[in-house]
Amino acid sequence: MSFHEIRFPATLSFGSVGGPERRTDVVTLASGHEERNTPWAHSRRRYDAGMGLRSLDDIAMLTAFFEARRGQLFGFRWKDWADYKSCVPSSTPSPDDQIIAIGDGATSSFQLTKTYQSGASSYERPIKKPVAGTVRTAIQGLAQTEGTDFTVDPASGVVTFTVPPQFGAEISAGYEFDVPVRFDADRILTSVASFQAGEVPDVPVVEVRI
Repeated sequence: MSFHEIRFPATLSFGSVGGPERRTDVVTLASGHEERNTPWAHSRRRYDAGMGLRSLDDIAMLTAFFEARRGQLFGFRWKDWADYKSCVPSSTPSPDDQIIAIGDGATSSFQLTKTYQSGASSYERPIKKPVAGTVRTAIQGLAQTEGTDFTVDPASGVVTFTVPPQFGAEISAGYEFDVPVRFDADRILTSVASFQAGEVPDVPVVEVRI
């Protein structure tokens, strides 16, 4: 897949609107009851980058970024300011934030994940674009050292331990992460509102599957 490992300027994404979407097929039966099903195992996020722009310099930065990505052609990283940590927004990521796997004594590589829990139900989201240098891990509560005990691929979110964790060992991780996205249009429309201010009313961005 055509993807550039570069983040959309965080100063421009701050103030944008967006969030997760799901696809649900709803069939209403003759009795009035419903049957609901979804073809998606994972949610998909959409954002509007235009909401975060405030000046002509912002528009220039957006235009340069858009042109360098060739519009929709190349994907890129996006910081979702409402959801970019393994912990709650007010906390700092720690090695025990998310349980990502249970060791089997042979497997050494594991995908980073984030679990969303509400009551008895939960959803496990694969994290494919962790921010380099922010990933912390632990095995059975014992913190591991990056570069010595484990490595992480920031392009895939796969953590690889030097020694496979023992059978039954709880493997946990904490991190910051980006969302893999692309522009959802091949054009942007700009307007100069004043000498120092501009406006881009709609810059749609959509998550891509990695």
